[in-house]
Amino acid sequence: MAPTETLDDPRPDPWSRLRQATPARIGLGRAGDAPPLQAVLDFQLAHAKARDAVHTPLDIPGILAGLGDTPHHLVQSQAVERSLYLRRPDLGRLLAEDSRASLTPGRWDAVFIIADGLSATAVQRHAVPLWEATLARLPGWKLGPVVVATGARVALSDEIGGALGADLAVMLIGERPGLSVADSLGVYLTWAPKPGLRDSARNCISNIHLSGGLSYAAASSKLAWLMTEARHRRLTGVALKDDQPAALEAPPAGLPAP
Repeated sequence: MAPTETLDDPRPDPWSRLRQATPARIGLGRAGDAPPLQAVLDFQLAHAKARDAVHTPLDIPGILAGLGDTPHHLVQSQAVERSLYLRRPDLGRLLAEDSRASLTPGRWDAVFIIADGLSATAVQRHAVPLWEATLARLPGWKLGPVVVATGARVALSDEIGGALGADLAVMLIGERPGLSVADSLGVYLTWAPKPGLRDSARNCISNIHLSGGLSYAAASSKLAWLMTEARHRRLTGVALKDDQPAALEAPPAGLPAP
């Protein structure tokens, strides 16, 4: 516990340097028997942002505007309401019947899925820019229509990718918000997607955001490398190690700054 702070305390704060290295709430101090007022207000604000990220619906017209003329599908899981989605994770892993019927199989190297997950805020802010940055690194790939999914858990990508006949499903999904970051985006890659796969069959890139997280340039570099390795080795998951050479992490020419 940090020492009690007073307005006229001349002593330097020994925790200040450590706070610069982490967003964690450390050495907050105290005012009597309670945390200082500013620390309490900061915590309440972070909690409110996390709740908003969970409950705010995805702005589908905004996502579609970002996709422009790119072919797309809109699908819904069986968790048709947000309250049901939070209570029944299993329903978020299954496509609604009409959504399943709307997906026509093809022959695609990969399909991108933009899904609300547990933070629609993250998806709204980061999914389209990350998708655009990744496309610049995938020349020659035959990509299926982008799928925008609501009420989605990660495993919904298995059914979507399988229904579209894609070799690789790439889901961009909002991560569970915390009290440090409420808009963190995650990416999950699954080779030969089909219902019933375990999470060990996937690769994950997490903590993508602009307030100290993984940048679009770094995340798209890692994603394109993993996609290429997955296609070459015909697998994802625990057998595909994240050992991208450092020399390949620089953005390609013309890629916009994060």
